[in-house]
Amino acid sequence: MRFITDFVREYLLAVQFFTRIPITGRLADWVGYSPEQFRASAAHFPGVGLLVGAVAAGVFAGVQALLPDTAYTPLLAAVLSTVATVLLTGAFHEDGLADVADGLGGSYDRERALDIMKDSRVGAFGALALVLALLCKVALLALLGSAQPLALEGDEATGTALYVGVALVLGHVVSRTLPLLLIRWLPHVGNTATSKSRPLADEISRSRLVLACVWCFMPLALALLALDAMNLLVACSFSMLALLWMTRLFKRRLQGFTGDCLGATQQVCELAFYLGLAVSL
Repeated sequence: MRFITDFVREYLLAVQFFTRIPITGRLADWVGYSPEQFRASAAHFPGVGLLVGAVAAGVFAGVQALLPDTAYTPLLAAVLSTVATVLLTGAFHEDGLADVADGLGGSYDRERALDIMKDSRVGAFGALALVLALLCKVALLALLGSAQPLALEGDEATGTALYVGVALVLGHVVSRTLPLLLIRWLPHVGNTATSKSRPLADEISRSRLVLACVWCFMPLALALLALDAMNLLVACSFSMLALLWMTRLFKRRLQGFTGDCLGATQQVCELAFYLGLAVSL
């Protein structure tokens, strides 16, 4: 019973921190907060991705159902589902991507790059990274929607919504699991006094990592009912390669990671997942 209570509290704390879903009043008092609790909630990042991906999938399916089946419908559905995820998360990870792009693009000096990343203003490199990342995400989702790989007895719209919905859920789950390895592999180099990610700076325990993998494995296993195993393998491999590239980049340029690095890694791994799925088709 205690395990279930702690599980729910940690999950709700992760939802409270990484989304705009309001958890207030008595519920917030029951959930509570402590650095140890927040550190433990890292295991539920994939669970937050499951929630965000489900919302995105619902929006995509809704647009497909309400609009006529034309060549532009998957594109509009991709745009609106992306808007939904940005609103739901408050562009939390996109902000990290912009800060990392500004920092690493603005200076080759480690300390100067870290200072730039702390600046809340968005520079040229950050703006370019955001625009290109959003364009790539929308284009890849529209491509997956246009491929119509799961046409169900002539109902292409339903097959498209199902396939892209599964892709969205898995993309958000996998891309929120892999950055946890970054926490385990690299030291935290942010400002420990003010960084929001400071409680995550300690090495994530194996038990927390196992729990995160369980969160990730469940939707992957269910996805085999709709997707080919080889498609999933290619998509996950692309995400893993993206993680390794980001890890090497942060190790070489920063000698560690910050909270912004985790957000940027999530965005890159999500894009890599969709790209791998598109390539596997």
